Amino acid sequence: MKIAIGGIMHESNTFAPQPADRQRFEEASLTSGDELLAIWKDAHHEVGGFIGGAAKYQYSLVPTMMGWATPSGPVDDKIFDEIVAAIITMARQQPIDGLLIALHGAMVTANHPSADTEVLRRIREAFPGKPIVATVDYHGNLSPAMADYVDGLIGYQTYPHIDQRQRGLLAAEIITRTLKGEIRPVTAIAKRSMILNLLGQATDREPMRSLMAKARQVEQRPGMLSVSVMAGFPFADVPPMGPSVIAIHDGDRAVAQAAAEELAQRMWDVRHELYVPCPTPAEAVSLAVASDRTPVLLIDLGDNIGGGSAGDGTVLLAEILRQKVSGAIVPLYAPEAVRAAIRLGVGQYFSGMVGGSLDRLHGNPVRVSGVIKSIHDGKWVETEARHGGRRHNDQGPTVVITIDGPNTLVLDSLRTPPFSLGQLTSLDLEPRNARVIVVKAAVAYKAAYEPIAGRIIEVDTPGVTASNPRHFDFKHIARPMFPIDVE
Repeated sequence: MKIAIGGIMHESNTFAPQPADRQRFEEASLTSGDELLAIWKDAHHEVGGFIGGAAKYQYSLVPTMMGWATPSGPVDDKIFDEIVAAIITMARQQPIDGLLIALHGAMVTANHPSADTEVLRRIREAFPGKPIVATVDYHGNLSPAMADYVDGLIGYQTYPHIDQRQRGLLAAEIITRTLKGEIRPVTAIAKRSMILNLLGQATDREPMRSLMAKARQVEQRPGMLSVSVMAGFPFADVPPMGPSVIAIHDGDRAVAQAAAEELAQRMWDVRHELYVPCPTPAEAVSLAVASDRTPVLLIDLGDNIGGGSAGDGTVLLAEILRQKVSGAIVPLYAPEAVRAAIRLGVGQYFSGMVGGSLDRLHGNPVRVSGVIKSIHDGKWVETEARHGGRRHNDQGPTVVITIDGPNTLVLDSLRTPPFSLGQLTSLDLEPRNARVIVVKAAVAYKAAYEPIAGRIIEVDTPGVTASNPRHFDFKHIARPMFPIDVE
């Protein structure tokens, strides 16, 4: 058996002003052929699962192209078309028996509000009759039409996402069993008109934990091959935005649809329990100062880089300085300040404005001053299973500055979600010794940061990833929509 593998993954925040163009993919990961295999084979990622499945299920790999970019505004149509065309062209270079495709599910372009559906449509058109099994992120905003173009669709079932490689292996198992004639997978998708804020999506919290347990029970029914509860991505103003359920059955789509509808209704029934209230920035910093358990993680929900935000939000930095906190670590995307600090050098005094450079949605620029402690290339390797599954990480040239407090300011030059403690430990910082750490995330940070946390405080900060959906002016989502229009 010859299986082509590839994909294009992007979580598109339509409220974020920075698009994902070719440069953004090149900065993150854009690989093909043998390079794809080298970069992804050991990763805790579904593509790593596709590759690992070759030995386990005895198929040959035909690597095509894999593109991944840090969440941001929508993907530029030019790079979208280029990557999808490359996947198809490279898969056609030799006879193949099927395709394994890694998608996000919440990708948007100017021409395609459900860009992942368009990817699958083009691949199905190019390979009629060939089995196609795709994986999608737990935050995918799925269109029911996606089920028409695939044999199987499999979503992550953990948030933080630490099961990605396993889901890739499941996709590999389903496609090989299909090719051997053991099963005939058919896929169905069910949705309800609702928004789940990211905190309510955490799979270690109720009621999501119980919903996941129910999905595992449904999977044990005769003929069921996979069930995926999908939380959706609430920062995309597109018609398919919102949670969904995917069910794969061996041969009977009606059974798959009924199972998906059953779980989608169960999610709707507990919608009120999925809301998680949070303190204001001032309240949160005061709670952190008073805490006898450290480090205190201040979760900057409005500047969640993994959700497409700027990463240079200053609301919590300003509040930390106002309340004269000592022992805080504050990471910030600040490429211009990084360049200025590098010109000065280690041991020199830095004074300048940081943050608020991309927009004012996440706070205004803040003047800071202090001694440049160290300068780094910003690269590290993550060996553990972490959200996103990436092994090779790069936050660009990075400087560490000791500022008033004393506090530690980490300035990087590539927007980097806090999915790995390596973001700090590679800079010779020990996060366990900090009193406060600002974490620009929502839930995804937990796999790395929760084990060291003394206390976690989720903060209702402003920005393009704010937790309250009423902060956004939705124009294109399905209506009526809970909780905006209906209770």
